[in-house]
Amino acid sequence: MANDRRRLIGRVTSDKMEKTVVVEIERRKMHRVYKKVIKFTKKVYAHDESNEVEVGSLVQVVESKPLSKTKRWVVEQVLETPGGRVLEPILGEVEIEPTEEPTSTEEEAAS
Repeated sequence: MANDRRRLIGRVTSDKMEKTVVVEIERRKMHRVYKKVIKFTKKVYAHDESNEVEVGSLVQVVESKPLSKTKRWVVEQVLETPGGRVLEPILGEVEIEPTEEPTSTEEEAAS
């Protein structure tokens, strides 16, 4: 990477503002005494110049200079659309197993 800016992945919860989306970032942490996994959520306002990101999309945001009173993040890329269609592979989280295709001898035996 060319810079040291933080990059976070979250889900868009609102796109009602002009050129701004609300992204909810979920973090899981184990409690140090009780050893229970606790979910923490944080909402951030992110700049969306094209105004094309929809509610439910999985996006990657990068920190930037302050763009307004509350907006400090910019949408870098859309990883998944609301319909569940993956646009970019999410590294380290998704494993795709290849499916076996029938060989020519199996096709001949079946017919």
